[in-house]
Amino acid sequence: MNYDKQLEELALNLFNINAVKFGEFTTKSGIKTPVYFDLRVIVSYPVVMELISNLLYEVCLKNSNYDHLCGVPYTALPIATLLSVKTKKSMLMRRKEAKAYGTKKLIEGHFKANEKCFIVEDVVTSGSSVLETVKDLRNEGLVAEEAVIILDREQGGKQNLEINDVKMTSLFTMSNLIGILVKNNCITQQIGDKVIDYLKNIQAPSVEPEINRMHLTYENRAQIATNSIARQLFNIMATKKTNLCLSVDLTSSTKILDLLEKVGEHVCLVKTHVDIIEDFNDNFIVQLKQLATKYNFLLLEDRKFADIGNTVSLQYSKGIYKIIEWADCITVHSLPGEGILKAINSSSNGVSKGVFFLAEMSSEGNLITKDYTEATVKMAAKYPELITGFVCQKKDTFKDPGLIQLTPGVQLESSKDELGQVYNTPEKVILDNGADVVVVGRGIVSSKNPEVQAVIYKDTLWKCYTKRISGKME
Repeated sequence: MNYDKQLEELALNLFNINAVKFGEFTTKSGIKTPVYFDLRVIVSYPVVMELISNLLYEVCLKNSNYDHLCGVPYTALPIATLLSVKTKKSMLMRRKEAKAYGTKKLIEGHFKANEKCFIVEDVVTSGSSVLETVKDLRNEGLVAEEAVIILDREQGGKQNLEINDVKMTSLFTMSNLIGILVKNNCITQQIGDKVIDYLKNIQAPSVEPEINRMHLTYENRAQIATNSIARQLFNIMATKKTNLCLSVDLTSSTKILDLLEKVGEHVCLVKTHVDIIEDFNDNFIVQLKQLATKYNFLLLEDRKFADIGNTVSLQYSKGIYKIIEWADCITVHSLPGEGILKAINSSSNGVSKGVFFLAEMSSEGNLITKDYTEATVKMAAKYPELITGFVCQKKDTFKDPGLIQLTPGVQLESSKDELGQVYNTPEKVILDNGADVVVVGRGIVSSKNPEVQAVIYKDTLWKCYTKRISGKME
C-alpha cells in the first residue's frame, strides 16, 4: 500500500504545529543545524499523534515479530504508548537513571530474558539516545535489535546503529521531509537547498560498537588485558578449560595440600585465607607453590586489605605470612581510598602482581551501595597495570573486557546459609550475572569426594561459559 499521501499530510501537520523549525539550532550531539525537529509539541495535538502512530505501525511494525515496545525517554514515550495500545503489545519503560529506592530498576515492566523489544524514537542524529536505551535493554537480557524512527536526519545515526547491531526504519529522512515542504511552498527552495547542503557536509560523530565481554573468549580477552596476572589467568582458563576457583577455607596446611593434590588439575585459581591456618609454616608455602606450578593454577590470597597505605604495605610484605612472596594476586577494599593501591603498587618492586578490587559482596545485608561500586571501578581505572579484575555480582559493574569478574557465593543449587551467605547457581552467575571466574568453597571442600565434585563444578561452569560466548543464551 502506498502511504505517500499520508506521509505528506503528516509532514505538513508537523510544519503547521511548529514541530519543524528553521533557523540556527544545536542538536543533542552538539552539531549546529539550520533545521530543528521538536516533537515535544505533538502531545497537544492528538490528531497528529494518531497519524504518527498509525503510520509507524503500517510502515514499520505491521509485519514484524516482537514482544515489547520501548520508547526512548522522554519524547517518544507517548508514541510508544499509542503503539502499545494499537498493537496490543507490552510496553516497557526505560528510566534515565535508576531509583534510589524500591526495586531500583532501569527498565520497568514485565518481561523475560531473550524476548524481543522494538525501540521507538522521534529523531535520530548520531543515534546515541537509541544506543543508551539499547544498552539498558540488553543488560536486562532483552533482544534489542530494531528501532522505528519518525525522522532520520541523515547525519550518520543510521550507520552508528547498524555497527552496533541495531536496524533502523524511519518514516522520513530529512531529505524527504524538506522535499515535501518545498513542494508545498512551506519553505523556499533556497532554504531547502541550504538544509540539503548542510546534510551533505555535516555528520554526527561516529559511535564505536561497545565490546561485550560476555561474548568474547578468554583467549581474545587475554590479548586485551593490561594486567599481566589477568593475561596469565585468561590463558590458564583457556588451556585447562576451567573457570573454577577453589576456596580452600581449611585451618590445616596438610589438609589444604592434600586437597589440592586431588583437585589441582581442575581449577584455574586457588583462593586462600592464610591467617586461618593453625599450623602455618614456610614449608607449606614452598609446597603450595610447587602444586601451583605442577597443576598450572594461580594463587589468590583473599586478605581483603582495607587499611591505610603504610599499614597495608607492611601487611602485604612483612610478618610471618609475607604474602607478596607467594600470592599472584590479592583482594583489596577501596574503602581507604587510592592510597591503598599506591602502597600495593610500590610494594611490588616491579614484580608482576594482581589486585581483585572488591566492588560488591555476596553476603546478605552488606552495606556496599551502587555509588560505592561505581567509585571503586573509577578508582581502579587509574591503575590498569595493577588491577586484575573485580569481585562483584553483576555483569554491568565494569566494561573493560581485559578485566576479570570474580564471583563468589556459588553452589549447584541456590541456597543461603545461617550466616547470611547467599549462594547462586552456576547458570545464574555466568549466564545472567557475567561471572568469568567462579569461586566455590564448601560445595567441594566439604564433600565426601572433593575430586568428583570438583569435576562436576568444572564441567558445569565451563558449559555455561561456552554457552555464553556462543550467544545462545535462551
